[in-house]
Amino acid sequence: MNQRIAVTAASGQLGSEIVQAAIEIVGKENVVGLARTPSKAESLGVEIRPGDYLSREDLQHSLHGIETVLLVSGMDAPEKRIEQHRNVIEAAKHAGVKKIVYTSIQGAETGTAFSPVVQSNRQTEEDVRNSGLSWAIGRNGIYIEPDVEYIATYIERGEIANCAGDEKCGYTTRPELAYAYAKMMTEPQHDGQTYNLHGEAITQQQLADYMNGAFGTNLKYHSMSVEEYREDRIAELGEFLGSVIAGIYEGIRNGAANNESHFAKAAGRAHLSWASYFDGLKELSSPE
Repeated sequence: MNQRIAVTAASGQLGSEIVQAAIEIVGKENVVGLARTPSKAESLGVEIRPGDYLSREDLQHSLHGIETVLLVSGMDAPEKRIEQHRNVIEAAKHAGVKKIVYTSIQGAETGTAFSPVVQSNRQTEEDVRNSGLSWAIGRNGIYIEPDVEYIATYIERGEIANCAGDEKCGYTTRPELAYAYAKMMTEPQHDGQTYNLHGEAITQQQLADYMNGAFGTNLKYHSMSVEEYREDRIAELGEFLGSVIAGIYEGIRNGAANNESHFAKAAGRAHLSWASYFDGLKELSSPE
């Protein structure tokens, strides 16, 4: 008999990808999606239950009969996330869940505006390890999709400009992460493991080169100071989000996003290469 799996934040971009990847392994009848607004996840074709991180009671009810739960890290302010994640962990324990898998992040743990987010994830990692349940933790690399989605702006500006400098960043994609998490949920050899999940680490200049190859553009990389970039991001995105984005790139500059990858260990295969990924985009962007 197949185990029943629940995925939180199933209406989100990562959560919905993980649902699809889990279906491939255990079948859709054994996958349950949890969502704060269940109607937003109905298109996934699996049973959807209420999953608001603020309601431990709802979570406990929704996790009844579930063997493994995938906890997608929340999007709230860092100090609020810790308690919200604890609601999921405690609900899982009381509902009789056997295993919890958590989607954490890589990044500078101190010294940047992104560090409080990283620290809140580290606290949840500790809570997961101390839960008394079987567990596995993934630390996600940085999604490459937002850069691709930003292509029109890059073209307009003729450059990719940030404060990462010449340091490498371990990027990943949501489908690749989803594949790894589906394996981590369903295979016991990952229990008790913490994995860095990303592909080959690349510089911003390499990213620009890949984008140029895929989109026929002529983007250059322009390295900015941390202060310059922070001011630029705050002007466009506001104080909080601008500072956090600048903090992510400051972390890259400081080497915090260039870590050993354990993706192959988690997924049982190598991460998609960036040459293959961008070749795929080339096919999508070329006229019929």
